[in-house]
Amino acid sequence: MTILGWTILLVLLAFEAFDLILEYLNLKSIRTEIPTEFDGLYEEEKYKKSQAYLQANTRFHFLEQGLLTPITFIFVFGGGLAFLDSHVRDWVASDVWRGVVFTAALSLFSSLLALPFQYYQTFVIEERFGFNRSTIRTFIMDRVKGLLLLVLLGLPLLLAVLWFFEKTGSNAWLWIWGLMTIWQLIILYIAPNWIMPLFNKFEPLPHGELRERILAFAKKVGFPLQDIFQMDGSKRSSKANAFFTGFGKNRRIVLFDTLIKNHSIDELVAVLAHEIGHYKHKHVLRSLALSFASTGVFLYAMNLLINNLQIFAAFRVPETSIYVSLVIISIIFGPAQRVLGIFSSVLSRKHEYEADAFAAESLGTGENLILALKKLTVDSLGNLHPHPLKVFMEYSHPPVLKRIEALRS
Repeated sequence: MTILGWTILLVLLAFEAFDLILEYLNLKSIRTEIPTEFDGLYEEEKYKKSQAYLQANTRFHFLEQGLLTPITFIFVFGGGLAFLDSHVRDWVASDVWRGVVFTAALSLFSSLLALPFQYYQTFVIEERFGFNRSTIRTFIMDRVKGLLLLVLLGLPLLLAVLWFFEKTGSNAWLWIWGLMTIWQLIILYIAPNWIMPLFNKFEPLPHGELRERILAFAKKVGFPLQDIFQMDGSKRSSKANAFFTGFGKNRRIVLFDTLIKNHSIDELVAVLAHEIGHYKHKHVLRSLALSFASTGVFLYAMNLLINNLQIFAAFRVPETSIYVSLVIISIIFGPAQRVLGIFSSVLSRKHEYEADAFAAESLGTGENLILALKKLTVDSLGNLHPHPLKVFMEYSHPPVLKRIEALRS
């Protein structure tokens, strides 16, 4: 392996090691005393259970990373890419279709490696702590449906990307950037009506006090709400959530059935006010703009490095090609994407604070949202004291105690 290859390997290993250190620090930040904010909500036994849940997930993460990282690195830096490429070249004549077969084989290999860990996470850890509601059939069908969607939606995009890189030269990244931007908008638009119902059942919230309160609030704050939907989240987990998705006439707010079951109407209206706060502050548009911009930067950098002989030598691949370039550059850019993810997390946490503030201001109080956040945390055995570095690096939402502090102020 070349000096460049060893350099890339060492950088990737350093990021993997840092991730393990981060998990260790997070585990050591556990505190035995229950915060006064959670007196009466987090009973001592359940609080201990939440710590055991964090410990179980952290140990599992160590095991998963300890097994998958060596396998992946041995394959990537030990000639696996060249081995696969040589067989694909023997089987397929067209460069574009070689890229499809090569990428599909890598995706299948990665999925099969991850499958036992996904199974263990669902049917051992989540089951042990009382969260899992998924059946083996649901688990299998989720992956079958995901594979079909990948073929139906991902294959045309991959073919287009490979074709543009092959045919349009130095301007390829601009064409692909425009294509991927349009593609993301299409997926976002059709997802609520065509993709998400493949995995869950969505029903309009039935007529009653909750629906009337939500509609009245939406009208009060000028939110153009088409309908409110409840989703059968209990099909897979006892954990609760709510989210805002889509745009245009496909815009919708979704409440999990588990959320509706475990919270009062005042709390549910407060949760919905938080989701509307994201819309009113244009958080979805900002996040989309950031996503589009980062995609453009990534594609431009990729365009500069396509078919670079030194990079191919670093990964022990003798023959250059567009499709292997895309895979190798994606691996190299992993650390950069991790760093960019920090800025995305910082922005996301800022958005959460703003949406909380909107809910408190529009309702005249933040107490119902605070109670909802507390109950959601307890029901999901949430970690009340994550390590600050873990929060900075990875958390898309502020820790619940910080959110409560902000709402009270």
